Amino acid sequence: MSSEAENRPKPEPNLLQHVIRYFEKDGYKIEQDETTLEGFSGISQKFDLIVQKGQVAQGVWIRDWNRTIGVNIIINIDKASSDVGLSSPIIIGGKFSGHAKSYANRRKITLLTKQQITLRHMVN
Repeated sequence: MSSEAENRPKPEPNLLQHVIRYFEKDGYKIEQDETTLEGFSGISQKFDLIVQKGQVAQGVWIRDWNRTIGVNIIINIDKASSDVGLSSPIIIGGKFSGHAKSYANRRKITLLTKQQITLRHMVN
């Protein structure tokens, strides 16, 4: 298993529930129990959630950090998703660096802020 996945704490339960509701309202099926998948590389890749809409399954990482998420984290979820055959990963965090946003845009990775998740939950 990758060291990044081993060392990160679980997301705050309240944020996790907001994220689950966010995806449910968008019509996604959500898997939160069996989220460790063995990659083509033989390495186990851990996601916080696996969401699926239609035939498309995506890995989700939730980073409940008080700091900016850098491009290295975005690259890591990109590699983890590719390794297990999932498309267009999603990462949720407080804020993202400019380089992280640029990389995500080029690679079709969805970046969502905690504010986007919680505001939508409060509105609906």
